[in-house]
Amino acid sequence: MTIAIIGLGYVGLPLARLFATKYPVIGFDVNSQRVAALQNGHDSTLEVSDEALKAVTVSSPEALLENQAASGLFCTENPNLIANCTHYIVTVPTPVDKHNRPDLTPLLKASETVGAVLKPNDIVIYESTVYPGATEDSCVPILEKCSGLIFNRDFFVGYSPERINPGDKEHTVEKILKVTSGSTPETGQQVDALYKKVITAGTHLAPSIKVAEAAKVIENAQRDINIAFVNELAKIFNRMDIDTRAVLEAAGTKWNFLKFKPGLVGGHCIGVDPYYLAQKAQEVGYHPEIILAGRRMNDSMGTYVASEVVKRMLQNDLKVKGSKILMLGITFKEDCPDVRNTKVVDVVSELKQYGASVCIYDPLADPTDVAREYQLETTQTLPTDTYDAIVLAVAHKEFMTLNFDALKTKNAVVYDVKGVLGNQATATL
Repeated sequence: MTIAIIGLGYVGLPLARLFATKYPVIGFDVNSQRVAALQNGHDSTLEVSDEALKAVTVSSPEALLENQAASGLFCTENPNLIANCTHYIVTVPTPVDKHNRPDLTPLLKASETVGAVLKPNDIVIYESTVYPGATEDSCVPILEKCSGLIFNRDFFVGYSPERINPGDKEHTVEKILKVTSGSTPETGQQVDALYKKVITAGTHLAPSIKVAEAAKVIENAQRDINIAFVNELAKIFNRMDIDTRAVLEAAGTKWNFLKFKPGLVGGHCIGVDPYYLAQKAQEVGYHPEIILAGRRMNDSMGTYVASEVVKRMLQNDLKVKGSKILMLGITFKEDCPDVRNTKVVDVVSELKQYGASVCIYDPLADPTDVAREYQLETTQTLPTDTYDAIVLAVAHKEFMTLNFDALKTKNAVVYDVKGVLGNQATATL
């Protein structure tokens, strides 16, 4: 058994590293710079430590394939090198476009890559988040067309949705229970057995691929709706001059109260997956009111945070136009370099429309990535200037020890989006 992992990002690399402890694994990615860095033993996403990566990396595909009993990982951008694999696991991103419509382009291109080398009895497993039916309705036809093989006769398909939590060093891939499924009962058993070899938390075999797809997409839609609820509470309680977090802390003393906090909802899961479910619902003739209402609420929070900062600056007799504001963090979550779909950019954009000059400091975000994605300039070095307002948008550990007094002008506002600064903050979401 030789496994190919298609896509070596936040999901694919940790999975490839884990499987490589027991199986020969070929990691494939179209990003040549990413592949070169991984082969040299460094993961820029910080999901896999250099030590753990180097422990499984081999110098050549021959080192894996000439001895089928071997284990290890070889990363490549050459699709020909995955031709001898028996299992293909697709872990590419599934984003939305600027109109929030699902974009399956990476998934379909990955299916073409796999289809070109697919052989009889191979199994293709998808981990990318999709709407129910996407695997069998959109991906399988491409596999058949590119391979010339017949689905469920010559090759088989599974779906095991990823549950990676970027930046989380406690709930790593092997410690998160894995949902599995297959296109036939026998394939489901094989896919489940494969993951059981490496997932110490165990597995749950779903009765069909569509059930597994639906289970994944509602996980994040549920969280999105719950966060939207507390975001709405924050807007209400702020008007009533009530501390939202104190309210949530008090309510949280009840055993069955769900403990969610207000904030900016970005990233490639919670801020995206509900649109996949909504799209499919509309295709079958149902307009999802609660799901889309939650999305509208959470997508509005960047503008709301900016307006709250401006309001408090005016209350402190600070001129907004021409002011200097320090934005702490640009990534979509704490202690993670991922800037995909970050909603901090909405706060920045709104503040700039008020005429403020915004300096973005994030020690983890790659300035090149931010410039490419959002055309914004960022720095990984703490500025030495002073600011009329400081906005803690992301709770990186590095920010917890900052000397805020040294960064503030007189009457400066310190707005704490994450609610972690305590008395150092002058206002909290």
